[in-house]
Amino acid sequence: MDAPPTGIPIQLEPLVTRVLAPNASAYTYTGTQTHIVGTTDLAIIDPGPADDEHHAALLAVIAGRPVTAVVITHHHRDHSPGAARLKAETGAPIIGAAPFALQDDGPRSDASFDHDYAPDRVLAEGDTVAGNGWTLEAIATPGHTSNHLALALLETKALFSGDHVMGWATSVVSPPDGDMTHYMASLDKLIERDDRVYYPGHGDLIEKPQRLVRGLLGHRKQREGQIRRLLAAGTGAIPAMVEKMYVGVDPRLYPAAERSVLAHLIDLERRGLVTHVGDHWQ
Repeated sequence: MDAPPTGIPIQLEPLVTRVLAPNASAYTYTGTQTHIVGTTDLAIIDPGPADDEHHAALLAVIAGRPVTAVVITHHHRDHSPGAARLKAETGAPIIGAAPFALQDDGPRSDASFDHDYAPDRVLAEGDTVAGNGWTLEAIATPGHTSNHLALALLETKALFSGDHVMGWATSVVSPPDGDMTHYMASLDKLIERDDRVYYPGHGDLIEKPQRLVRGLLGHRKQREGQIRRLLAAGTGAIPAMVEKMYVGVDPRLYPAAERSVLAHLIDLERRGLVTHVGDHWQ
């Protein structure tokens, strides 16, 4: 399938317009999707990378309308760096995910942290930001990152799921900032909700979100089972596990897979099911 065009506004529903950034990669799929919420006054969700072309496309959609808030789901460089320039030009505050307070010392294989991210207001679970005809409610969904938020558009039962649930692949969970225990709990939280549609940061919109979330939970439990069987058979090194678990996967994605396997192992260790000495798990 051809990649969708970048910089072109796509109206997803009367209150929601999507613009794709030109930052396609093995880890961002076709690129980061910025969502514009509202008609007369706007919220800009995840303005994406600091890219001149994408910034100009967003200003064209804004078209001089007031921007109530620039809202950030998490602090990765493909989601939040564009916020500072939008704030400077529109006067809108940066609202959303907490500033990060942890360095990830492992190999980064999704997007690195936005070290300049500085929100004016942090949203906690249940906090809202509102405009004319729209209300966004923060849903804490840590796991992909420690500060990840999803945002529920209360008027239409749409959920902006950021990178917690994507429309093309499972999230990378990279310790120490990423946490598999929290990621699974966040998926369980979404199962209890009745959102109509998800608008993810990457990939197609998700029209049957509950079914997809159940599938993600099943996939992670399947991966956990694979890990436990490999450990029982004596495979205790993460690179060797990845080679056996991710047959047919592009080797460029192995670093991401290794981080997710590590996240599973840390979760299993917390539950008293595995131990390790150095890099060897058993």
